[in-house]
Amino acid sequence: MTTILIIDDERPIRSSLRDILEYEDYKVLDVDNGFDGLAILKKEKIDLVLCDIKMNKMDGMEVLTEAQDICDTPFIMISGHGTIETAVEAARKGAFDFLEKPLDLNRLLITVRNALEKGVLVKETKVLKKKVSKTKEILGISPTISLIKETIDRVAPTEARVLITGENGSGKELVAHWLHEKSARSNSPLVEVNCAAIPSELIESELFGHEKGSFTSAVKQRIGKFEQANGGTLFLDEIGDMSLSAQAKVLRALQENKITRVGGEKEIDVNVRVIAATNKDLLKEIEEGNFRMDLYHRLSVILIHVPPLKERISDIPIIASNFCEEICGGYNTPTKEITEGAMQALQALPWTGNIRELRNMIERLIILSDKKITEKDVALYANPSNGNLTIGNNAGSKEEGMLDFDKFESFQDFKDYAEKEFINFKLDKNGWNVSKTADDIGIQRSHLYHKIEKFGLKRAE
Repeated sequence: MTTILIIDDERPIRSSLRDILEYEDYKVLDVDNGFDGLAILKKEKIDLVLCDIKMNKMDGMEVLTEAQDICDTPFIMISGHGTIETAVEAARKGAFDFLEKPLDLNRLLITVRNALEKGVLVKETKVLKKKVSKTKEILGISPTISLIKETIDRVAPTEARVLITGENGSGKELVAHWLHEKSARSNSPLVEVNCAAIPSELIESELFGHEKGSFTSAVKQRIGKFEQANGGTLFLDEIGDMSLSAQAKVLRALQENKITRVGGEKEIDVNVRVIAATNKDLLKEIEEGNFRMDLYHRLSVILIHVPPLKERISDIPIIASNFCEEICGGYNTPTKEITEGAMQALQALPWTGNIRELRNMIERLIILSDKKITEKDVALYANPSNGNLTIGNNAGSKEEGMLDFDKFESFQDFKDYAEKEFINFKLDKNGWNVSKTADDIGIQRSHLYHKIEKFGLKRAE
């Protein structure tokens, strides 16, 4: 129900307005001073405020000014001593409209309706802006994140090619976006290619385009990603999965700034800054013959490594809080508080899926928890398929389902335990299909085999 707050030090005015607005099916709150009104705005979801200008304790214009820092709720200012100057000042300070006493009923209701419609539009616009905003902030206070931000500021304005390394979900794409956003090419396109998602036989056509009739399904000419990114930035994600033949063509394009479409003979000039990313150890891939050393050196003029979340747990509170605000805003619900205990529980989890996993978990906690996200919620919903593990502060408790923290001598011991249980659960869930489990939890299959060996995991008979 739409809620309207009335701030006026005259009881008859508040009573009259309440009767009128409640008759129109609005929920009405009223107070006789600005201090109480601001307190309500901080705690309650208010859709519209009717505020008198001349009041004791706090002037209505002061209330309007301070409210701008609290919320985006539209204000309708009312006064029995209205002048053009007063109306202009109210508008300048952000009021939706100004009404004189005695209030005209029809004008009041029309103004209330219009102000509420504007409030809805403002909220919808904010949500849409968040959805279409170019680049989210890189959040974190850890030394590694501070160094990454500093490197971006230095490198972005140059034309240097950048190779970004890091685990799946760690935020490599976000770094690439900021390199483009802070470059001189920011007004030109940023074109992204996920090399791992494109079959090897199609990657060359995707990158360089093709001419009509160059192969069976080439029914018309296609412009490739290099041409689409001309004048801008080309982001080659997961370049470690690119075929050797495509690597050779990319190398030539970087050397000569020219490309040739598949099935074509004409050379096309391109002006593209290439940023690449991978979750693989390219030096190891070079040793195994899967990646060209000359291409590696062309791409890695600047190297930026994005650390996994488990190596920067001090960043988890700020990232989790930001995700909570963002997701609640998307659901158009009040932002839920994450308690200190819940934050500590989040920091203790084995983040195999990194930032992506954290965001998904925060969304799950927002949906399944009550007004606050507590330590118990994290314990119940960190693994949605198993609610038996409960983290508790009572280390001596041996109640069923309560994890005994006394058995862990160090924080690393606890992390190893949690990681082992998590991987074992996922393997059992997937029938010990290692490839599927690796994909589910966002790590390389070889990495998963290493973890199985490290923890001595075995399939149940």
